[in-house]
Amino acid sequence: MIVIVDYGMGNLGSILNMLKKIGVKAKISSDRSDIDSAGKLILPGVGAFDTAMRHLHESGLLDALNEAVLHRKKPTIGLCLGMQLLTQGSEEGNLPGLGWIPAETRRFRFPAELSNLKVPHMGWNSISVSPDKPLVRDLRDPSRFYFVHSYHVVLRDQTDAAATTTYGYEFVSMIQKGHIMGTQFHPEKSHQYGMKVLSNFAELA
Repeated sequence: MIVIVDYGMGNLGSILNMLKKIGVKAKISSDRSDIDSAGKLILPGVGAFDTAMRHLHESGLLDALNEAVLHRKKPTIGLCLGMQLLTQGSEEGNLPGLGWIPAETRRFRFPAELSNLKVPHMGWNSISVSPDKPLVRDLRDPSRFYFVHSYHVVLRDQTDAAATTTYGYEFVSMIQKGHIMGTQFHPEKSHQYGMKVLSNFAELA
């Protein structure tokens, strides 16, 4: 069973519907017992970094999530803002992130010659995958995904990158560090490509 963690932020229904389409058993929950019994976890997120971290603290789920992810090593994926929450912190706010991935979240900054590029980065864009990461197994080239974000993850260890995307410059659009994963794009809005990523996640041992 995959549990989509409900801490008050994210496209929960859309994610659940996409998982149902690919035949994956899943539920939305804010119950600690469901997190304890889950086989895998999805951490969604839409909105501001500090607001999301406050919601996580106020939900009372933080200890359960840390236990599930850091100690019991349950496969976990953060989606969009959920991926940014995996880092140590964000330039968007002041609160520390979950710190599950050695990385920081930074705002897009473009040189003068690229000042015509708008922030947020919004719409469809392709990814370049790292072939050794199970999360991107059998993704067709080019694979295109739907993005809406003003900030992106900067890894301390580039071997944790599962895919990159170019918008003005190359940034990390997917991460996988062992059982902890993330996508900067919205797989639930990315049609067959998003379905493939979620299928790969669901099939991980």
